[in-house]
Amino acid sequence: MNRSGSPSDPLAPDEAAALLAFYVEAGVSDALCDAPVDRYALDEATTPAAGAPHADRQPAPAPVAATPKPAPLRPPSPAALPLDDARAAEGARDVASACNTLDELRAALETFEGCPLRYTAKTLVFADGNPQARLMLVGEAPGRDEDLQGLPFVGRAGQLLDRMLAAIGLDRTSVYIVNTLPWRPPGNRTPTPAEHAVCMPFVERHIELVAPEMLLLLGGVSAKQLLRTDTGITRLRGKWSTYNVAGRDIPALPTLHPAYLLRQPAQKRLAWRDLQSLKARLDAGPAG
Repeated sequence: MNRSGSPSDPLAPDEAAALLAFYVEAGVSDALCDAPVDRYALDEATTPAAGAPHADRQPAPAPVAATPKPAPLRPPSPAALPLDDARAAEGARDVASACNTLDELRAALETFEGCPLRYTAKTLVFADGNPQARLMLVGEAPGRDEDLQGLPFVGRAGQLLDRMLAAIGLDRTSVYIVNTLPWRPPGNRTPTPAEHAVCMPFVERHIELVAPEMLLLLGGVSAKQLLRTDTGITRLRGKWSTYNVAGRDIPALPTLHPAYLLRQPAQKRLAWRDLQSLKARLDAGPAG
């Protein structure tokens, strides 16, 4: 709909270009009709049936001669992927547990077909930083900048995270950073429980292979997934907990996500308290 409010009035070229740029920036990847269409049941010559919604808006094109075009190659639709969450998660766990190095884990994710997000994301966002570091940071899901660069925390939230780390004498050479999801959800939408269930075995194996001394859980999603709790981040933050992997207990500190702090800068004081607690624990050295 243009500025006049009439859906039938065409947009000017510059308006159409601006609208398209807005859609791309927002993460829109598919154009939808006003009414649902089963495109698998249509061929290229099919036109809307008489009486279908909006069928009178424009005449059907005259049929052209008959050499059918080959169907374009495309990834399978998410609707065509397995929908049994438990089975998909178990398959992911089998794949992840077979990986004995970080390189093998990355390669497994690059070829893993059990999560529909891989088909809508541009790149795999695997990790950043030093895998030998004492501290491992676990975020939530990649955003637009992360999807473009293939690295976690490289947008505005990542810049704030860098400043937060610098405040306690750390940088990306002294920490290791991953996310609970390695692919960006379309349009930065909230990930589904099924997507988390399928991706968590890879996160758990990632932590097991890195074997950090401590975990910093950035945001409610990361804290809830790894600590297996429904408690909100405002109640979890600042309280040390324990994450168990392969029979080993790792101290874990939930804190507020940098993206939340950009929206609620007054809460930075709470994050600063968490960082001071983290620094004190790091300075104390590994637990005996």
